Amino acid sequence: MEFDLESRLSDDDHQALKLWLRLLSCTTRIEDQIRQRLRADFGTTLPRFDLLAQLERHPDGLAMRELSKRLMVTGGNVTGITDQLEAEGLVLRETHPDDRRSFIVKLTPQGLRQFKRMAATHEAWIVELFAGWTPAQKTQVQELLAQLKTHLKDNTP
Repeated sequence: MEFDLESRLSDDDHQALKLWLRLLSCTTRIEDQIRQRLRADFGTTLPRFDLLAQLERHPDGLAMRELSKRLMVTGGNVTGITDQLEAEGLVLRETHPDDRRSFIVKLTPQGLRQFKRMAATHEAWIVELFAGWTPAQKTQVQELLAQLKTHLKDNTP
């Protein structure tokens, strides 16, 4: 039996709670699909894909500390992933020009080619996973989530 976050809800639960769990459930299902497909099609993980995506957006590279902040993971996690990707020739580390104790991580040409292949496939997967909605429905949900994001940002202590 498949576990679903919404299964623990009752009719008496608050609508906001139901909505939160529905969003979380959908996000988890999509992320699980992406993780499985990245593993099956590219032999990689979502954290590795995310790190490559950050580097692709910053051709001059990013400091390890900045990567950790953007990926919302510990420095140790970034170091481990970077070690793997460097061993595979997908990224390289250079000494930070302003701080010899720190490194800048950049995509190699091979890493850029590999990421572009993965990114194109990833985009097709996302399109497929959202194919159950019409373009108008996607626009409506996007607008509603934008309003929620603004509300959350404006009401964060």
